[in-house]
Amino acid sequence: MAKAKAQPPTYAVVFVTARDAEEAEKISKALVKRRLAACVNTIPQVNTHFWWKDKLEHQKESFLIIKTKESLVPEIVKAVKKLHSYSVPEIIALPIIGGDEAYLDWIENEVV
Repeated sequence: MAKAKAQPPTYAVVFVTARDAEEAEKISKALVKRRLAACVNTIPQVNTHFWWKDKLEHQKESFLIIKTKESLVPEIVKAVKKLHSYSVPEIIALPIIGGDEAYLDWIENEVV
């Protein structure tokens, strides 16, 4: 009987917008400290246009790019919702379909 081949780990990039750079910093530090994310890049200011309660809105926000294992995305969602000031924060996860093997190994070794 053939032994089942182990599935390779899967990784994700999670996008989050935050009210401002201070909130982005708080969220970033918490995720990295808890080892839910190997790395979080923060873009201090992005222009955001969106519909909210039937009204077209525009805000300047901060943007987080979070690198993690796909299995940790649910925990990241919970953590961000606890720390975030918005009632419905943007939290979107996309699979990483490839990349530098050494970098992906680094993610694997830095998160829980």
